[in-house]
Amino acid sequence: MPERIQKILSAHAVASRREAERMILAGRVTVGGVPAKLGQSAQFGVDDIAVDGVPLAPKDSFVYIMLNKPRGYVTTVSDERGRKTVMSIVKDVGVRVFPIGRLDINSEGLLLMTNDGEFANGVAHPSFSKAKTYEVRVGGDAKEAAAMLRRPLDIDSHTVHAKSVSLLKTTDTGGVLRISIYEGRNKQIRKMCAQCGLEVLSLKRVSIGSVSLGTLKTGRWRHLTRAEVDLLSNES
Repeated sequence: MPERIQKILSAHAVASRREAERMILAGRVTVGGVPAKLGQSAQFGVDDIAVDGVPLAPKDSFVYIMLNKPRGYVTTVSDERGRKTVMSIVKDVGVRVFPIGRLDINSEGLLLMTNDGEFANGVAHPSFSKAKTYEVRVGGDAKEAAAMLRRPLDIDSHTVHAKSVSLLKTTDTGGVLRISIYEGRNKQIRKMCAQCGLEVLSLKRVSIGSVSLGTLKTGRWRHLTRAEVDLLSNES
């Protein structure tokens, strides 16, 4: 059944519908080799739809990878300010993949990427209850703040609840916390820590659901195993 092209691009994790509209207006999307028009409909699997000359992947060629994102990279497909993006690290994957969710430029760790829009939505949306776990090196009274972080906090006019907070280490000037959350609002961990009197010195995501970063080195990526894909698709 034909659908609006921006809906097709969103379903394939190419971009949000709004961003897809901008891509269409910029002439980056073609249908049958002809630049698409805003509002145009097409049928995936029947029409040849491509972005920047790269065809959308059929379902049987979906790819799922994890990247250990370094600091200093933005989690976007492109950046109008010319900053380095995670796409430059995974250019050798062989197919077009896109980030699931975001890690801010100063954060590092586990980032999932795919060309499967349904899978991406299931991992990223908070209603599917995939806990994201972070190791956070902080300055300040980590022991006292850990107790505060376990309580509901008001962040940007929203009440947020940590799934769990563990104090891994204390030092004379701070410590290391392990914090799990569901919501994943913009810079949520940093804002939670700041509200509890802590300065975030480094922040690393170490797991999403039951899938962990493990020993994957910073700046490297690998394909998810079939078992990991199934875990992320089915656990709640």
